[in-house]
Amino acid sequence: MTLRTLIATLALGLPLLVAAPARAADEIRFATQPIPHYAPIFVAKHKHWIEEELAKVKPGIELKWASFAAGPPINESFAAGQQDFGFLGDTPALIGKSVGIDTKVVGLSSSGPKSLAVVVGAGSPIASAKELKGKKVAVTKGSYAQHLLALVLESGGLGFADVELVNLPNAEIAPAIVAGTIDAGAVWEPVITRFETQQAVRVLADGTGLKKGILVIIAADDFLKAKRAQAEAVLRAYARGAAFIRANPKEAAALVSTDTNLPADLLAQVFAKFDYTPALADEDVVELKKSEAYSRSIGLIKAPVDVESWVDRGVAPARGAK
Repeated sequence: MTLRTLIATLALGLPLLVAAPARAADEIRFATQPIPHYAPIFVAKHKHWIEEELAKVKPGIELKWASFAAGPPINESFAAGQQDFGFLGDTPALIGKSVGIDTKVVGLSSSGPKSLAVVVGAGSPIASAKELKGKKVAVTKGSYAQHLLALVLESGGLGFADVELVNLPNAEIAPAIVAGTIDAGAVWEPVITRFETQQAVRVLADGTGLKKGILVIIAADDFLKAKRAQAEAVLRAYARGAAFIRANPKEAAALVSTDTNLPADLLAQVFAKFDYTPALADEDVVELKKSEAYSRSIGLIKAPVDVESWVDRGVAPARGAK
């Protein structure tokens, strides 16, 4: 079932009948994306810390891994009953929850206001948000960068109606700026660092003071209810991965370079823009509420999401926990 079909089914009030595939009783299924935002889970995977933490609860649990290009197909996989944990942006996670996918936010995969930005060409005369009026501006619609773009435009007294909005995948936006086919774009890492290093783009505005740039860890609600101790073990392993990156960024970059499709030297630079602590703070819940309100205001989600009940703060270890 595609996400579009899922949305249409629920909009018509029809029952959601999805045949979940047969699964082993002792397995945990992970849906990831090959980007640096989720680096701690890759560190924990390579270090076998997930198995180590799970062994304290129940030895012999098998881990199954699936990689996706973006958040929407992860939603589809959850809707089909194929995943237990997912790593994705706040916006696609909200969209999935809004259409009836039964998940809980159990932690942050990462946050970092400098990890997403509106960029222009390195030699562009555009120097402020208000100068984007009438320009071709690209964004991946439905991404968390779309919310940042709205906020940046608002800071210049503009809205989407004041620019020529172009929908492009994140990886294509900076090359389009360099080629001169668009004037600006809202992107996220590693695009920012990669093209800044090449002196091809310049940051016009990042999320500082506008958007924290949080991405979330979601868990299937039925898994969480049945195997909460296992979920807590996975989050402990994630926290260990985050601590390792903080203490050993170069070693961590070399370890997960292949998982993120980035050279280790570039990845080490990107790490500096992220806080990988999985514990959810009050300000993170506020940020999710802002994203929910924005997504509803532009029609990305139709049904409201009760963020307070969607978030489960008791799964991830507290900040500073050993």
